[in-house]
Amino acid sequence: MDATGEIESQLIKLQDISGFLEEGSLDDNLLRLAEKTAKILEAQHCSIMLLNDGESENPSMKVCASYGPLPTAAYKESVHKGEGISGYVVATGKSLFIDDISKSRFANQARRTKDPHKSLLCSPIRINARIAGVVNVTECGSGKSFKPDDLNLLDAVALFIGKSIQTIQLQNLLNSRFAQMALIQETQKNIGRSLESILHNPDQIAKIMAKSFYKEMTRTGFGSSQIINVASDIIAQLNAHLQRHSKRMGREGKESQEKPPA
Repeated sequence: MDATGEIESQLIKLQDISGFLEEGSLDDNLLRLAEKTAKILEAQHCSIMLLNDGESENPSMKVCASYGPLPTAAYKESVHKGEGISGYVVATGKSLFIDDISKSRFANQARRTKDPHKSLLCSPIRINARIAGVVNVTECGSGKSFKPDDLNLLDAVALFIGKSIQTIQLQNLLNSRFAQMALIQETQKNIGRSLESILHNPDQIAKIMAKSFYKEMTRTGFGSSQIINVASDIIAQLNAHLQRHSKRMGREGKESQEKPPA
């Protein structure tokens, strides 16, 4: 295929993700984006990792969504900037194309050393000027290695993932009256601080909402024990959601692994 044909082929692939509609929870949308990314790159595996900016100066990153089988340990691991392949991409802000991981500087990071597929791609996910995470793609479906041009395609998809995450978060905020009031109060309290700067930091939004929720409960007369019970209930609901999310990803990964090749 000549250069013109290659460009046309990539544009056709991008049409699929351009029609993606952001609706529902962020977790569900990330799962769909991981699947679409894998299919666009004709890969067997794709994982989306996001940074937790609510942490200290050295935030960690975890797998939030994946397509294709992935070791259970991968969901529990926290990666900091500069650590491993994904951490390197976050720290440098540069995409990474590896033709053969066993012959690269990241050889000791390989999870499946006996896997014949040695090629992988990794691109940073950006939300405006901030790097929010990375998208990893491995195991080219053709049985061959990825090509450098595939990295350009993944970079384009990564930009779309970043915009989708931002859109989903903003839509959810606009649908929440409580969130709207909390953000308005925060901007009024801190004169000169724009609402736009806050909207681009979801972890900061979460802290603002937590403080506002606590103040509202104390203002309406709830005691410490009642507030603790509410916080415990929120944590319990979150744990139940994460368990369902983990089981669903496990089922989808198993089904993908058992599906006979086309």
